[in-house]
This record gives sequence, structure tokens and C-alpha cells, in this order.
Amino acid sequence: MTTERNPWGALGALCVGYFMILLDMTIVAVANPAIMSGLDTDLPKVIWVTSAYLLTFAVPLLITGRLGDRFGPKYLYLGGLAIFTGASLWCGLAGSIGSLIAARAVQGLGAALMAPQTMAVIGRIFPWDKRGAAMGVWGGVAGIATLVGPIFGGVLIDSGGWQWIFYVNVPIGLIAFALGVWLVPALPTSSHRFDIPGMVVVAIGMSALVFGIQEGNSYHWAGWIWALIIGGLVVLALFLAYQGRVKDEPLVPLGLFRNRNFSLGNVATGALGAAMTAQMVPSYFYLQAVRDLSPTEAALVFAPMAVVSAVLSPFVGKLSDRVPPRYVLTFGFTLFTAAVLWFVALATPDGSIPLMLVMSALCGIGSSCIWAPLPATALRSLPLPQMGAASGIYNTTRQVGSVLGSAGIGALLAARMTAHGLPTSAGEAGPLPDSVKAPYSSALTDSLYLTVLLLIVCAVAAVFFTTPEAAAAPPAAAKNTTPDLADQH
Repeated sequence: MTTERNPWGALGALCVGYFMILLDMTIVAVANPAIMSGLDTDLPKVIWVTSAYLLTFAVPLLITGRLGDRFGPKYLYLGGLAIFTGASLWCGLAGSIGSLIAARAVQGLGAALMAPQTMAVIGRIFPWDKRGAAMGVWGGVAGIATLVGPIFGGVLIDSGGWQWIFYVNVPIGLIAFALGVWLVPALPTSSHRFDIPGMVVVAIGMSALVFGIQEGNSYHWAGWIWALIIGGLVVLALFLAYQGRVKDEPLVPLGLFRNRNFSLGNVATGALGAAMTAQMVPSYFYLQAVRDLSPTEAALVFAPMAVVSAVLSPFVGKLSDRVPPRYVLTFGFTLFTAAVLWFVALATPDGSIPLMLVMSALCGIGSSCIWAPLPATALRSLPLPQMGAASGIYNTTRQVGSVLGSAGIGALLAARMTAHGLPTSAGEAGPLPDSVKAPYSSALTDSLYLTVLLLIVCAVAAVFFTTPEAAAAPPAAAKNTTPDLADQH
């Protein structure tokens, strides 16, 4: 006898773990000033709290998607969840900036094991014509985490200290683990070859590139810094050339990029990951240091973005199953770009907070048209056997963009502060003196043009998306079945 389980239960269980990853990322964004003060450190070092996490998140994704195909996405997801939860406890107990950075690196490894499994499972348990709706729920979870993370984080920081933003992951992680064991199906596996040396080469190239970009200003862009950056780029280029020659399951199957939407989707998600990281760091420093808002109050300024995005994402997900993707995505990226430009104009020492709330709502409308349709469009027309590798590449691209955005905004902020005559430790001791608020806000808003540029890249990529051809979809009979969820008895 054959029975089928409801895929929506599995999606709900996966969304709890996905929610925790995003909650952690958004909480840390609002906590940076408190961490700077609490651990007596400066801006370049506190940026490493984010960059270390993103780096160890990004690099293993090339192989963790394939590991899920080989050993089962359920078990990789649960293993990553256990690592992430344990590392969260370590983060809360860290007594120095070095210990916190190390714990965040381990957290990133856990997230790398989890993230591709969520997308791969969605791709395998939902029929082709329902994936947009499933991705809409997935995108709605991102919006909720964006809302809850900064606000909840602000409350925790104001009442108990920055350590509690990590402690909160422990109960959520335990609940997510129990739900995963219960509801996520054990899907069929397939054997794979794993290019561990290739992954090591990528790690070396990415680490050199990120360290060079982020620490360049601290070392006055010395010759060895430029050697690290150029060397990292050369290593990554050689890796891609080598991947083009590998016939037996390369880490990056370059043939996937013959699919136009997958290629454009990777360009857009990489630029979007960089843009989001580059936006949040200066925005929260501005609201807390220049406007003297508490972490909770600063988070509430961006609450409309998260509320609107969470409400609209499921509806936009369903719409993306019926409307050519270029229209929805181009609108979303264009509106998001315009809203960020408006924030740049508003972010002065006495800019209107109510208008910033309106700006935040516009960002929410724009982001709701991005988070669900973008991955659905990038992956929709790919064959199921390649879903694990494709989702791994897609997630890798987004996280590589995020880590480069973190490194880039760290370097740009340090450079702009120096240009305005400010030390990189400005804001460490709390609110700024009135005399330096104008140059400080100018340095922060100058750096936000990096976000604008990256969002423009996303909008241009979205214009060239195509509507997936009917021939690329699974056969009609397959559209209404979910064979991977069937249990044979």
C-alpha cells in the first residue's frame, strides 16, 4: 500500500530552522554597537563577527548540497541544526571578540549544512506548479524573521545584554530539531563524488579575498593587502577553469549555467546578498549612534518592511506561478532601490523618522516581490536530479555575495570615517557628541551607495529573465504527484 504525507507539514518544520538562521543574522545586525561596547573592540573587528559567519556559511555550500543528495537532506539538516544550536550557546558565553568570532565561524558551518537542504526538499516534495506558492511561504518566513529578529534582539539587548541574542537560539533549535525528526521525510539518496581539494582551494581564495577587502583600510592598503586580494581572485579563477575540465561531478557543474534563468538568478541573488548586508550595518549604526535610539527603537524603524514583506510574500509567490518573472522581479528591485535612495536622503542628524517608516514599508513591498519569485525562477526549470547541486550553488552565490558585501561595507565605512576625520571606534562608548553627528551620518550614508549600486545590478538582471517554457516542466502526470513523499509499505 502507498501513502503520501502532506508536504506542507515538512515545509513548516524546515521553516522553523530557516527562521532561526535568519533570526540570528538580523539580530546580530542590530547588536553590533552593543557588542563593540561590551567587548571593548572597534568597527573592523566587530564586522568580523558577521563576516566570519558568512564566510564559513558560504564556502561549504558547494559541497553540502551534494552531501544532502548522498546521505539524505533530512540528516544533513538535523546535523547542521545541532551544530548551529551548540555554537549559539558558545557565542553567548564568549568573553572576548576573538572567541565570539570563532564561535560565529562554527555557527556558519552549521548553517551551511542546513540551508541547501531546505531548498532541495522543497524542490523534491512539491509539484512543479506549486513550488512558487511553497517558496512564497518560505519567503514569508524570511519577512517574519526580519521583523522579529531586530525587535526581539533589541528587547533582549536592552534588558539582558547582547549575549541573549545568541542564547535565544537554543530553545528554538531544540524545537526545530524535534519537528525535523517528526515531519521532514527521509528522501531517496544517490551516490556522489566529493571534491574536497576543490573546496579547500575555494576556501583559501575566498578567505584571502575577504580578509584583504575588509582589513585593507586598517593596514593602509599596503602592498601585501593588494597581493591577497589579487591572489584570491586568481585562485578563484583557476578553480572555475579547473571545474570546467572536471567531467565527474564537479563542485560547480558549469553546465547548469546554460540555463538562462539560473545564470541570471545567481547574478541577482549574489548582488542581493551583498546589498542586504551592506544596507543593514550602516543603517543600524545611524539609528543608534546618530539618532540616539535604543536597539529596540532602531529595530522598530524597519518593522514596516518586515511586516509588509511577510504579509505579501505568500500572495506574490502564487502570482509568480502565473506572471512572467521579469515583471514581478524588476518591479521589486526598482522599488527597493528607490526606497534605499530615499533613506540616504533622509539619514541626516535630524531626518524625519515617520518618513523613514514609510520608506521601510516601500522596502517591504519591494522585497516581497523578490524573496519568493527569485529562487523559484532560478530553479524552476532544472531537472530534479540536479536540484541538490543547483540549490547548493544558488545558496553559495547568495552567501558569497553576503560575505563580500560585509567585507566591502566594512572597508567602505572605515574609509569614509577616515575621510570625515573620525576614528573607527567612534560610537563605541555610546551616543555621539552633537559636534560629530553630521560627519558620522555622512560617512554612513556615503557607504549606502554601495547598496544602491548592487540593487541596480539586480534590477538589470531581472529584466532579462525569461518565462520557463512548458517543455522544461515535468510531464503533466508528474505535476500532481509527490513521489518522494510516498512511503512504500
